[in-house]
Amino acid sequence: MNVQNLIIGAGPAGLAVAGRFRKAGLDFEILEQTNKIASKWHTHYDRLLLHTVKSLSSLPHLDFPPDYPQYIPRQQLVTYYENYAKHFDINPHFNCEVTAVLKKNGLWQIECTNQKTFEAQNVIIATGLNRIPNIPNWKGKDIFEGEILHAASYKNPLKFKGKKVLVIGMGNTGAEIALDLAEAKIDVGISVRSEIVVVPRDFLGRPIQLTAKKLAKLPFRLGDVIGALVRRITFGNIGKYGLPVSKMHPRILIQEQGRTPIIDLGTIAKIKKGEISVFKDVLEFHENTIRFADNKIEDIDSVILATGYYPAITKFLENTDSVLNYAGEPANKVAKGEQKGLYFIGYDKFTLGGILGTLKNDSALILKSIKNDSV
Repeated sequence: MNVQNLIIGAGPAGLAVAGRFRKAGLDFEILEQTNKIASKWHTHYDRLLLHTVKSLSSLPHLDFPPDYPQYIPRQQLVTYYENYAKHFDINPHFNCEVTAVLKKNGLWQIECTNQKTFEAQNVIIATGLNRIPNIPNWKGKDIFEGEILHAASYKNPLKFKGKKVLVIGMGNTGAEIALDLAEAKIDVGISVRSEIVVVPRDFLGRPIQLTAKKLAKLPFRLGDVIGALVRRITFGNIGKYGLPVSKMHPRILIQEQGRTPIIDLGTIAKIKKGEISVFKDVLEFHENTIRFADNKIEDIDSVILATGYYPAITKFLENTDSVLNYAGEPANKVAKGEQKGLYFIGYDKFTLGGILGTLKNDSALILKSIKNDSV
């Protein structure tokens, strides 16, 4: 099939571009490797809510329903994305996993596992940062007799009743899963490898995201100073609970390291109460125990790996040297030179608004670039 614009991925990023294209009257086709719109959001853990406010998280040209809460639950978000697709008549080619994207004779050639092939002037890759679970290896992991699962497979605490659970990794996912387990009265600990930066989701009844955006506009980095005071008032000295706390300001963490601060929903309070144990980095597994970097050994029944994901763009995109960085993530949203006509969306971590908050601007950028090139 010959098309002008081909979007790969029918998650929020792909939908944002498709909505822009439909509104502007541009022809497009969209491919989705599963049989669902926004498939990742169908499978995330049950208690998940957006950590970003709804006013900064909707897709182009369609706000969230007015009765949606400030922080939108997973299932309501799924409903919104499905309704967005209906509203803009977005009909993906489902069960169409892309295996190859290669430029040939000035056009992009796309191959799928279901034998479908496409030829396109422009390809928009929107497969996301969280495509393939990252499952590290540790000494002895293969002989561990308990269950090991990635956070991508975690749903709720029910199957962990009566077990001692270790969550490895204290990013936002790890912190929230540990909280979910603790609230269900499950014996849970969390292994923290690197220094953490924690911010409250709300302060004095106001979303910290909105406050942070205002503080970022202050001169002389006054916002960083005020932000540090807010964190100290909210949490106190959490280092004494075994947490390795970074002195880095959240803004610097995002802009210079591409990492997101932990947006606390109650995990810190549970740690302070002793309802979530804190452990050092995992050193090695044994049959029924785990040894940590401080040589402490604990009996563990189940392990949940909150260890992140790989975008894995190289699995289908050829000649990536000029478009991906050292981490295998897009270096730019709009490719140049021989890779012209290639676009990326949904990979931007360097923002106080989160990935969803970038989609309106980035989809507008892609639309503008394609329209300018067609003149």
